[in-house]
Amino acid sequence: MGGSVTMFRKKDSRKIKIMFVDEMNDLQSQIAEFFLHEFYRDTYEEHSAGPKQDCIDCELVSVMYQEGYDIRPERSKDFKAKTLPGKLDYIVFLEKATYDRIKDIIPWDAPQILMDFGRRSNFDGVTDDAELAECYVRLINSVKDWVKDTFKDPATLDSKIV
Repeated sequence: MGGSVTMFRKKDSRKIKIMFVDEMNDLQSQIAEFFLHEFYRDTYEEHSAGPKQDCIDCELVSVMYQEGYDIRPERSKDFKAKTLPGKLDYIVFLEKATYDRIKDIIPWDAPQILMDFGRRSNFDGVTDDAELAECYVRLINSVKDWVKDTFKDPATLDSKIV
């Protein structure tokens, strides 16, 4: 795409369409979608989905709410959800394992960006609820900081394509 999104936005003020992907659309993709909207709603049209659909991680909903972020209205979506756009400007994978498995068969033809935040299984060794909450807070803050930095200048997105 080589900067074509930025050039297109100068002619037409349409928002840049971003799709965040994780395996079940239940964790990192929900966090990223939330913060992209919070920080840059005038620039981007944010979406999230996964090859599979599940409930949004209940602990994530609870910890985000405790941290002052309400994602309770959000729902997990798979790639067949009718609310998803037909065309995207970028697809952002947030799990390397999912990227490796489906990067060539994803139903959209758009440049792909990869940032691996791991999976929920990364939390399997925790021993109590307080430690689990700390893991979620670290993940939320990592995704939030990454979204804020990565998407602040749309002209830099092409340099992040894998």
